Amino acid sequence: MTQNKPKILVLFYSMYGHVFQMAKKVAQGVREAGGDPVLKQVGELIPKNQWSEGLKKAKETMMDIPVADPRKDLKGIDGVIVGTPTRFGNMCAQMRNFWDQTSDDWVKGSLIGKPAAVFTSTATQHGGQETTIISTMITLLHHGCVLVGLPYSFQEQMTLEEISGGSPYGASTIAGPTGKRVPSADELTMAMGLGKHLTIIAKKLAA
Repeated sequence: MTQNKPKILVLFYSMYGHVFQMAKKVAQGVREAGGDPVLKQVGELIPKNQWSEGLKKAKETMMDIPVADPRKDLKGIDGVIVGTPTRFGNMCAQMRNFWDQTSDDWVKGSLIGKPAAVFTSTATQHGGQETTIISTMITLLHHGCVLVGLPYSFQEQMTLEEISGGSPYGASTIAGPTGKRVPSADELTMAMGLGKHLTIIAKKLAA
């Protein structure tokens, strides 16, 4: 960290672009709180010859985002914010594959004492948002991270005006059963708030 400007890795996987939209807002929040966001996506596991048209279109929008290296990108950071769609209540295989390659940093304790947060996307309102965030946090705890949630001071998560993501565990969005719903203004606000909140905590921990 230079001049109290924490370097925050925003690490995500997105299949149809919903988590990517949230990730960009998370990075914006990091920046607005005085941090240095590093936006990276994890590698794809689905062979290209099996990509759907929707996946192809989404990958085109993310083609400028570098792919994270699990052997390098956890070193020298001051915090990490993980974005993953749910897969039956857990992180997706692509994100799991990244973390399964980080044993060197686990041994060295690269993330011990560093703040970490999680955001997610599900197809339905009760499709595993909270379990995905909490189960992802288990991996972060094994790395020694200090977990950061989304406190109720971010009152967008309390709305009754719309079906919405967001919980005290982290930011989230609902894609809908066909993936046509895009993140709402409230959900994007919470994503940006999560980035700000973690960055402020990263500054305090570094001090």
